[in-house]
Amino acid sequence: MRWTVRLLALLAVLACGYALGRLDASFVSTLSAQEDVAGPSEETARKILAANDALKAAMEGLKNESRYNPATKGMNVYAVLAGGIDALDDLESGRGVDPETFAALYADQATDEVAQHLSKDADGRLTYKNKLVRIYPISRLKKLHTQRLILAGEIQQNRSGSNE
Repeated sequence: MRWTVRLLALLAVLACGYALGRLDASFVSTLSAQEDVAGPSEETARKILAANDALKAAMEGLKNESRYNPATKGMNVYAVLAGGIDALDDLESGRGVDPETFAALYADQATDEVAQHLSKDADGRLTYKNKLVRIYPISRLKKLHTQRLILAGEIQQNRSGSNE
């Protein structure tokens, strides 16, 4: 008798748990890892479009001056704001590339000319003509950042070449 009561109690608990689980499943809303983020306002979107148009014009000017030579598809905003970068030469030399070129290469945005020479080493790192693709050294990044600030008018460069 005691064994039967225990078995019935166990079955009742299991049945109750199953029923509550099924009932709760119909009321649960699905969750996502990130909420859908609304885009920028219409006014901000217009400003972004205007900035993009200005950057394209600056990129064309840098190309005409032979100061902009990308290794990736699309505009390299980092190179434009820094006053021009020869990313293809940097890639060929193995000295490192700017951060935007580095990210674009990993995102499969290389130009056709560059893409045919890209591969990955045994550790999964990107290589170009069997040379590891790296980001510029910190000293070069700092120099380019300062150059960008000067071009943007955020800091002044005096006649001796130092920054103010």
